[in-house]
Amino acid sequence: MIFQGLDLLENSEFKGFKNRSIGLITNYSFVNNKMEDGIEIMLKKNINIEKIFTSEHGLYGLPDGQEYEDQIHPYYNIPIISLYGDYKKPTSKMLENIDTLVYDIQDVGLRFYTFIYTLANSMISAAENNIKFVVLDRINPLGRTIFGPRIKNEYSSFVGGYKLPLRYGLTSGELARYYKKYLNLDIDLEVVSLKGWNGKTFDKTQLKWNIPSPALPTFDCTLSYSGMCLIEGTNISEGRGSPKPFCFIGAPWVDENKLYLLLKEKFPNLIFRKRNFIPNLSKYKNELCRGIEFFPELKDNFIIIAVEVIRYFIQYEKFEFRKYIDRENLQQKYHIENLLGESKKLFFENDDEYLTYWNESAEEFIEFCGDILLYGGLKKWEKKI
Repeated sequence: MIFQGLDLLENSEFKGFKNRSIGLITNYSFVNNKMEDGIEIMLKKNINIEKIFTSEHGLYGLPDGQEYEDQIHPYYNIPIISLYGDYKKPTSKMLENIDTLVYDIQDVGLRFYTFIYTLANSMISAAENNIKFVVLDRINPLGRTIFGPRIKNEYSSFVGGYKLPLRYGLTSGELARYYKKYLNLDIDLEVVSLKGWNGKTFDKTQLKWNIPSPALPTFDCTLSYSGMCLIEGTNISEGRGSPKPFCFIGAPWVDENKLYLLLKEKFPNLIFRKRNFIPNLSKYKNELCRGIEFFPELKDNFIIIAVEVIRYFIQYEKFEFRKYIDRENLQQKYHIENLLGESKKLFFENDDEYLTYWNESAEEFIEFCGDILLYGGLKKWEKKI
């Protein structure tokens, strides 16, 4: 039986939280093992929640990338402060009358997931304002495996930073300890650690799937997302608006037969099929996309798969890497490089030499994390695909 941070805190009758003035950083994933609402549990125990701070997707599950404003909780009459709008970091004014920040959001263990930068920004604010910071820990559904490069500083953004590898193997509590060490934060940090978890992936536990964001309705989608999120940096549909986001990829102008043959040749043990689909939102809304549907397994390394898929798509005249304007320096940048953590030149090469550097990068990260781990060691990806 696995007990997550909220479960243990509830079992202790919220010991240490009485007479505290709490700023709760959370979203719809704030539930105990019985799927009971964490806010309701805390209020029934007379815990003083002064404010609720929310990350991307808000408290209820807004679409990807949609910013939103502050509001008042419709039932509890508690201020809900947006950390995914004009502000992505709590200000001193927001933190007035708060002596403890409590963080509990289900993570997936991937560098481009924005929740973890809300965690970092909130910890920085807590350190600056001398506020205690508590993380109610949850499992990393992808387990303890490390893969992908530590992001280079020049590609840092709100979807990647702090020298994290693409797949980092830490829980939110350990990640908080990583930030404290990496940023040298002078902060009173407490992690309410998991009990009964030794690094197993979600499918090896008896936990219910606690949907981390609207486009990850299943664990299968999350396995695919670990690599197919890179497709977001292109004009190929990553399956948003389809029945299985990130398990479906394609575009109206893709030849699914050629893509199918390429994947069969390069990844003979991968399970997938040709699949046409019509997204009901995002890229190619209401258009027929020709592509592939994946049926993920733990043995599959979707980061490597995504690299090869993008290398294939580059041959199409209509293919594009998505660009954006960096607001700080008004320079044009490529979204794919923020996601990948390095130059898009990798996709124009036809070898796997990048894996040597990525392996060295993983070793470097594992060594750095040696004294912040709570649940046993991390490991590099060593399986053949």
